[in-house]
Amino acid sequence: MKLGVMAALFAGRKLEDVAAYCAEIRLDAIELPVGAYPGKPFFDPAAVLASKKEQERIKAILKDHGLTLSGLAVHGNPVHPDKRHAAKDHTDFVNAVKLAPALGTDVVITFSGCPGGSKADKTPNWVTCAWPPDYGAILDYQWKQVLVPYWSAQARLCAKHGVKVAWEAHPGFCVYNPDTLIRLSAAAMKASGLKGKPVLGANLDPSHFFWQGIDPIESARVLGEAGLLFYCHAKDTELHLHQGRINGYNDARPYGDLNNRAWNFRTCGYGHGHEFWKPFISMLRRQGYDHVLSIEHEDALMSVEEGLERAAAFLSEAIIVEPAVKPWWC
Repeated sequence: MKLGVMAALFAGRKLEDVAAYCAEIRLDAIELPVGAYPGKPFFDPAAVLASKKEQERIKAILKDHGLTLSGLAVHGNPVHPDKRHAAKDHTDFVNAVKLAPALGTDVVITFSGCPGGSKADKTPNWVTCAWPPDYGAILDYQWKQVLVPYWSAQARLCAKHGVKVAWEAHPGFCVYNPDTLIRLSAAAMKASGLKGKPVLGANLDPSHFFWQGIDPIESARVLGEAGLLFYCHAKDTELHLHQGRINGYNDARPYGDLNNRAWNFRTCGYGHGHEFWKPFISMLRRQGYDHVLSIEHEDALMSVEEGLERAAAFLSEAIIVEPAVKPWWC
């Protein structure tokens, strides 16, 4: 298993400088943002896709600093009811799928997206309850008419290019927990007509599960057993129990309202200690995941450097690096 970083936090810096810093703090891998919400801070993916020279330049930068490319991040909403928004995010996604193998990775990280509640809607409609019956009709439309057709087509595209999609289960999008992820993967793969292992799976980010009351360790087990554990973000969440006991944890206050929110993103170790992270990493290993823990630093109480370096130091005590051995005691 390797330790890496989701590099969106370095927007405004040159890739060469970012790679040198990552090597300095002894990271093994980097996840590069290439469009949609994370932006395109280091290069124009379309231009790089068209230039073998640029592809080789980027690969050389990473290789020279001892870094592997763990994945391309293109978190967006390609099923947005605004056609211009959807088209932009779809184009970014397609470019990422085509660019991934050229840069040396087979993982593209994104969201499932969230359509509107009907063809007439102009904004996404995230359903959180089963009643009144309008919501059932919305879900039926979203899944049968939008999500499954879209992702079955993208599954075929990914299979053509040897790429896997790692959906980040995130509230506000139709895939927000293990159940919705497993169901959409199964339905879209079936509709795609593809055989063999699924190409639509999970980027397991525990930070979004803590405040939903979901156990990330059990989630790792379930997703692993389903053969969908493709990627993993390392981000923590601090729950503010005094707020949660009053209003629950489905909190839409701005992220900057740190004193009044029921939860906040924290750097690893500042929401949960090794009593969580060590069993979590052990479960990843049990389920055959031996790829990258990609640190996603979004802690509003720390600087970029301090937050990332503290997360890296903390996780270095928990990550399992060497291959397992055959038990010699039995």
